[in-house]
Amino acid sequence: MKPPVRSEAGIALPVMLIILAVMLVSSIYLLKSSNTTTLTASNLAYDSAQSRAVDYGLHQGYQWLRATSLSKKALLDTNVGTGGYNASYDTTLSVRAPGFWAGSRIVTVANQRVEYVIHRMCDRPLPYNDKNNSCVQTSDNPSAKGAPLALGASMAITTARYADVPRVHYLITARMNGARGGNVVNQMVVLIGG
Repeated sequence: MKPPVRSEAGIALPVMLIILAVMLVSSIYLLKSSNTTTLTASNLAYDSAQSRAVDYGLHQGYQWLRATSLSKKALLDTNVGTGGYNASYDTTLSVRAPGFWAGSRIVTVANQRVEYVIHRMCDRPLPYNDKNNSCVQTSDNPSAKGAPLALGASMAITTARYADVPRVHYLITARMNGARGGNVVNQMVVLIGG
């Protein structure tokens, strides 16, 4: 006599289909995650390359400013369009305003166009010590030069007193519009003795 045949329920097939669906969703997520990581790393490398190119613009501005201060310092009292130099700084303008970039200069680095402008941080294009001009200036701490005034003590009088020739502040700003729509703007402040 034969044993009775039991009918199979077939539960293994739906379980396997569910496991396969979970594996498919997981593999799609992992593929998307690795692509996102690759794109993020690529964008960071691109931004870094842009920033280095803009730093080259800052360096070019600094080189011009240094050479001019050593050879023709009086030239720094007027605007010099060929050097990308403005003898005054309008604090109401931001780097996004077209007026901020008036008189700027273009340099090329690795086939990329970098624009820079130098602003002397003064109200007017006059000598820094002219009575009608106001400039951002700093000087060495007088106590470091053997003065009896202690660090942090006040030397308040009606006009500024400097221990040495004051240093005038110059703001160099460089920017680049990237091919992928990324824009980089870097700035640096240079102090040059008046």
